[in-house]
Amino acid sequence: MFPDMTPTLITAVSFESLDLPLTEPFAIATGAQHVAENVLVRLTLADGTVGLGEAAPFPAVSGETQGSTLASLEAVRAGLLGRDVRAWRPLSEWLGDGLALAPAARAGVEMAVLDALARHHRVPLYVLLGGAGTSLDIDMTVTAGDVAHAAESARAILKRGITTLKVKVGALSPDEDAARMVAIHQVAPHARLFADANGGYDVAEALAFVKELERAEVPLALLEQPVPAADFAGMAEVAGRSRVRVCADESARSAKDVLRLIREGAAHGINIKTMKCGVVEALTMWSLARAAGLELMVGGMVESVLAMSASAHLAAGLGGFTYADLDTPLFIARHPFHGGLRYEGSRLWLDAQAPGHGVTLA
Repeated sequence: MFPDMTPTLITAVSFESLDLPLTEPFAIATGAQHVAENVLVRLTLADGTVGLGEAAPFPAVSGETQGSTLASLEAVRAGLLGRDVRAWRPLSEWLGDGLALAPAARAGVEMAVLDALARHHRVPLYVLLGGAGTSLDIDMTVTAGDVAHAAESARAILKRGITTLKVKVGALSPDEDAARMVAIHQVAPHARLFADANGGYDVAEALAFVKELERAEVPLALLEQPVPAADFAGMAEVAGRSRVRVCADESARSAKDVLRLIREGAAHGINIKTMKCGVVEALTMWSLARAAGLELMVGGMVESVLAMSASAHLAAGLGGFTYADLDTPLFIARHPFHGGLRYEGSRLWLDAQAPGHGVTLA
């Protein structure tokens, strides 16, 4: 450490490709990833503390790619040097301007900043973010596919001890998706079922999907993002006409989006993902949703244990989350990390003592 330098100043920044092979394609209504092409962010403080972050762009959701993320990060590299991580909110505002069109990049940097700050003070990240708890109940995803794939995936998830299944729909017709849900219900009759269309339906299709499940007596606990992100009126119509609770994901990318969802009665809950907005904006979205009585889900893109651990610290630290969709590390075949969250059946646990998000490079 330089003796005349504030120990919490950023003295070095690096960004590098983080390619993570998957156990199966992570397919949703708008596309699929066969390899998670993410970016590793590393910040070093004047006292030698290193903070790690991960940017996980998902082209089919946000249009961001690994290449565009690396380019965006390079554009802010010089401006990060010499900044004090203790001033993490002003730093976030600056990133919000510089990375306005690159939210995954912003999330990766903010994650590394907060990790470095927490490690400097030798406290877990969940403590820095609120200290509410250290565990969450999780679901696991049945990716888009046919009926046989849906049933096989459901069996494999049950073997893990996970009893909440989130099924990707919207890539097929409502009837075909309903047939997949029926097959899953037959395999897992006592499981809690969610359906996530990722904006793949229109209003009529979403309502037809729900009606077909009711006819088949398949209980659906939650319908996520039934219509495209910009269709707030459609979200409100589905939420008003369906008996199923509706959760906004792609329609909830910022605090302003959450305000609009509240004003228009367009959802019963929101899915907070740091990759859509950054870590600090997620805190504002959480506050608005809580004040309005909306349910909360924490989720992510196709992220490794690094970013998922940070999101778990966010949700467990803040508290108040009804749903935790933090399963993508279970789809990653290999990664270069140690530590972080651990799964025990349907429960996710954080290390209550490890500083920061607890993830280190192997």
